[in-house]
Amino acid sequence: MPDIQIHDKVFVPFISKEKIDSQLAVIAERINTDYAGKIPLVIGILNGSFIFAADLFRLLTIEAEISFIKLASYKGTTSTGNVVTAIGMEENLKGRHIIIVEDIIDTGKTLASFMPEILSRQPASVKIATFLSKPEALQHDVKADYCAFEVENNFVVGYGLDYDGLGRNLPELYVLK
Repeated sequence: MPDIQIHDKVFVPFISKEKIDSQLAVIAERINTDYAGKIPLVIGILNGSFIFAADLFRLLTIEAEISFIKLASYKGTTSTGNVVTAIGMEENLKGRHIIIVEDIIDTGKTLASFMPEILSRQPASVKIATFLSKPEALQHDVKADYCAFEVENNFVVGYGLDYDGLGRNLPELYVLK
């Protein structure tokens, strides 16, 4: 994996596609076990989680449904601190088992802002699956039940994560040089 340039920044290889695939298989197997006999609703948070959510969903062997909601708090390489709901959710969550799929948990602001809305709809259970977690950046009480990778507080792109709109389509993960 060579270095890449996106806009004005250079990124270096960080996590290979093979390592990502391996971790997704581990998470999928845990979800398949945890939700055996149930039909969870997987809710992907757009835009970043769409690749992780799709790849993870394809690995599930249990019956499951999927939906998406668009929340945003990033501009450029930093969080704006404001969470905006751009596309809402129509599904009835009462009594449902929910798995929220997020691309990255850094400050935790996005999920901390979203969880009260989910919980107000009276689901049977709520768990969080995230592709990446940055424990040292966490500012809110948010913990993933399923996490592919814990990483340091560096800016990353690829596998659904972007820098000003570009880089989401990279099959591996890169870190800012």
